[in-house]
Amino acid sequence: MSARDRFFRSLMMAGLFAGVFWVDAALAQGAGCALAPVAGTSRQIVRCQEGLTIIVEGGARFTLVDRDRNGKVDAVRLRRKALLLDAPAGSVPGGFAVVTPQAIAAARGTKWAVDVGQGKTSVFVLRGHVAVNRPASSAGVVLAPGDGVDVEAGTGPLTVKRWPAKRVSALLARFGQ
Repeated sequence: MSARDRFFRSLMMAGLFAGVFWVDAALAQGAGCALAPVAGTSRQIVRCQEGLTIIVEGGARFTLVDRDRNGKVDAVRLRRKALLLDAPAGSVPGGFAVVTPQAIAAARGTKWAVDVGQGKTSVFVLRGHVAVNRPASSAGVVLAPGDGVDVEAGTGPLTVKRWPAKRVSALLARFGQ
């Protein structure tokens, strides 16, 4: 790994690199991932260890994180737009988390989307189960396939809802699904 790659990786590990992380292929590789543009779109696909796949909406702002410093990505800090994540069982020991300004969504062996915009975070589950809570709270909810939750700043309870097909289709269309 070059000195440049080590420098950017150390920034990532420290959570200090808040730019559009996915534009630097060498950095993603240093974190155990490879990335590729999706032809004809502004989307990117990040493929990490053991089958972890992240489809990145064009213009998303996020940072890949290695919380336990083992050289493998196990979390994402998402600041804007959306990610579609597929973390097959066993792909990330201890689970995978997406941290946003309003919520933390954590899962093992699942496929889910996280969308940040307009002062809220929306989480939707396609497969498996995802635990969602606010960053400063231990109280949260668990989403099953077809469930979603919108998390806004505040302290009120989180409300799990079955998302209508139209909302699900609109979200998945942003990922070419």
